[in-house]
Amino acid sequence: MAINKVDKPGANIDHIKEQLSQEGLISEDWGGDVIMIPISAKKKMGLEDLLDNILLVAEVQELKANPSREAYGVVVEAQLDKGRGPVMTVLVQNGTLRVGDGILAGRCWGRVRAMTNENGRKLEKAEPSAPAEIIGMNDVPEAGDHFYVMDEKKARELASMRATRAKAEEQSHVQKVTLDNIFEKIEEGEMKELNLIIKADVQGSAEALLQSFAGIKSEKVRISIVHSAVGAINESDVMLASASNALILGFNVRPDANARKLAETEKVDIRLYRVIYDAIDDVKAAMTGLLAPKIKEVLLGHAEVRQVIRTPKVIVAGSYVTDGKITSNSKIRLVRDGVVIHEGQIASLRRFKDDVKEVAEGYECGIAIDSYRDVKEGDTVEAYKLEETAAELE
Repeated sequence: MAINKVDKPGANIDHIKEQLSQEGLISEDWGGDVIMIPISAKKKMGLEDLLDNILLVAEVQELKANPSREAYGVVVEAQLDKGRGPVMTVLVQNGTLRVGDGILAGRCWGRVRAMTNENGRKLEKAEPSAPAEIIGMNDVPEAGDHFYVMDEKKARELASMRATRAKAEEQSHVQKVTLDNIFEKIEEGEMKELNLIIKADVQGSAEALLQSFAGIKSEKVRISIVHSAVGAINESDVMLASASNALILGFNVRPDANARKLAETEKVDIRLYRVIYDAIDDVKAAMTGLLAPKIKEVLLGHAEVRQVIRTPKVIVAGSYVTDGKITSNSKIRLVRDGVVIHEGQIASLRRFKDDVKEVAEGYECGIAIDSYRDVKEGDTVEAYKLEETAAELE
């Protein structure tokens, strides 16, 4: 085990060892069997000692791998990339992973379309102990999932079975709740547990939310995380929330059109955030009956970008309004693959060559986003406005 950042002022190695001992990891110099090496990646301190001990442990434990078999290993990290879709970083533990291999990772499946090493260079294969970044999964797996190379059809079937089994275990039919009525139900004794579904753009954000909610303590209600994953909010998330009486918290992601409609039908509360502390504060406030937002977001409509017109001065998104309306003074979000990539204002809104104040559902228009040029076909423009509301007293 490597203890990093020992070069920082105030670094206390003994305190770290004490915390690790509480998790069952006892250092050798404390009478345990875990080798702990102080290092500094920034100043390259202790790295040779670390490598020597890795080789020593591998030799003593006779750790070996067969590069001739089909690969398996572990997912170190996974995220939804704005341009490349689901991306996962894996460590090959045995066998050789090759471009074109079918792969199963947790509840996700796919085919290795492209593979790069830790320096961003393309790989054709990754042998045992090699890290690799892989593109080609159908969804974002969980960090810590094990991956296996197998026939793509079989991988799809197994992933579907795992997802169905997990969903069945998570579901339980109870009455719906929202952040606004949680405190009322707690006071009435109807609710002892607050169920949450967390969706985020990267695994690190999801983990940060999980740890933050775990630190919220209450004598009247317990927070339970029903499901946590990376990616856009979809119909499956809404159905799970409906069945388990859970709230959906989205961090830097948006629900797709089908998920929004289903949430309205099932009366599922979806809350969307760009700042982790806002999500934590809202949940805390709801639990103590203090939720009283002063600014309310009102969704106006959505438009799909169908053609991008580039000029020297401005980028115009030729769009089709799919629902609601787009107004010239509305605030907008640009969404790509379920992830918010920009928030801003509309610089101009046109129908043909005329400036207009609004464009209704079913009509085409040209949208120029103020001070932003990275627009692609298939992006979604989400228009909204902020309304001030008076705070309500308890």
